[in-house]
Amino acid sequence: MVDATDPATLVNVVAAARAAGVSFAATAIAQRKRAVRALGDAIMARAADIAKVLHEEIGKPPGEAWTSELVTTGELFDHWLGAIDDLLTPIDVPLNPINYPGKQVWLELDPIGVIALIMPWNYPFNLPLRTIVPALLAGNAVVYKPSEHAPRTGAILAEILAATLPPDLVTTVQGDGRVGEALIAAHPDKIVFTGSVTAGKRVAMQAATMLIPCSLELGSKDPAIVLADANLDRAVAGVVWGAFHNAGQDCASIERCYVHRSIYATFVDRVVVATQALRLGDDVGPLVNEAGLAKVASQVEAARAAGAVVRVGGSPTGNGYFYPPTVVTDMPANCALMVEETFGPVLPIVPFDDVEDAIRMANATPYGLCGSVWGRDVSKAEAVARRIRCGVIFVNNCCFTGPMGGAAWTGRGESGYGVTGSRFGLEGLTQVRTVCVDRTGQKREMWWYPYNDALVRVARGLIDVGRGGAKLGDRVRAVPVAVGGLLNRWK
Repeated sequence: MVDATDPATLVNVVAAARAAGVSFAATAIAQRKRAVRALGDAIMARAADIAKVLHEEIGKPPGEAWTSELVTTGELFDHWLGAIDDLLTPIDVPLNPINYPGKQVWLELDPIGVIALIMPWNYPFNLPLRTIVPALLAGNAVVYKPSEHAPRTGAILAEILAATLPPDLVTTVQGDGRVGEALIAAHPDKIVFTGSVTAGKRVAMQAATMLIPCSLELGSKDPAIVLADANLDRAVAGVVWGAFHNAGQDCASIERCYVHRSIYATFVDRVVVATQALRLGDDVGPLVNEAGLAKVASQVEAARAAGAVVRVGGSPTGNGYFYPPTVVTDMPANCALMVEETFGPVLPIVPFDDVEDAIRMANATPYGLCGSVWGRDVSKAEAVARRIRCGVIFVNNCCFTGPMGGAAWTGRGESGYGVTGSRFGLEGLTQVRTVCVDRTGQKREMWWYPYNDALVRVARGLIDVGRGGAKLGDRVRAVPVAVGGLLNRWK
């Protein structure tokens, strides 16, 4: 049993995190790296305990718990610890030495402050660390709210964080949406939210009233396009895994598959066989709760009532929240199964005759997170992939880059905005500062008061000297104009 946090305490929690963040940000990057490395070591030392909790709490099969949550977490720490020095190195701004003698300007990334991290239940261990690790290295503090559907996983991560890091630097708060709302109302400096479109819109609206920047990773309806020349062995195995891993409870899951008609019948038959071989519990876990099960069952039944053919699966098992991996064909293009996020182990397969039709159908939803294209002619497949409206595109693969520290995870449309991972994700956890230093010691600048005709001559001469399209003679003749104006500037 995990106790919920009293929403009334969130103001004090955020204030304590802000104070801890100021102290941590003042330390050298080497010291921050030591703290984060110690955190990573502590997590790996508890890997077996974490995998056990993931299996017990949300039914994640051990193979998925270890690969998608733990191996990827180790890689995440390795990436950021290796990359952070370069990413936080100040960037010099080139200056014209004639216009700006003795001056230096550079850009540096400062921590943004306190980051409110509101996370889902489907990858409850790795997902928060995708933000926590770079946030800490950049000098931020974090207040982290795990999903109310995975509180035990949140609690074991909280235990490791509290035992490894300075007090209040990363604080875990538990509870439902009311705790999330109170966390935002406590006015953190940035919100990072992963969840449904509906909840994401509420977060964005609340944040907007307080002018708090936010990053939203929301739902999707990810398409796969299987071209006529696809390697069927790989395409079948990849699409089946892409559709059913984590019981389809992944915003990167393949939720629609478009297959060239010349291979459609063969592809469907082989997908059905591969799906029938999957083992409930060992390969495919349960849905998270009764609402998730009901949503999946409702979409399949509505499609079936509209004429769809269920090739395998299609009905709840009656065993907890398990729903069998399901393959559906011949459904109407406008049924919920084709246009709304399912977030469950269901794969609709649709034939196409022309690749332009496949691209049009792939882009025919308001979502745009991931997509994949499968074909032996990689250049052709890549050309098709670039026309899919999404933030992450795969050719002959799917769904695996989300946990990578170096890869950007971002969406289009109702899949949200903001970036997790990569240097672009780090930019969202920091704020840029321009630093200007003048070492000349001179009394005043050429452009300071008083304004006079000599200043105008200097300015005109500098413009003419710098005109790239002007003739060389004209540019040379402009030099004495600028110099003469400068010599007379203060007379």
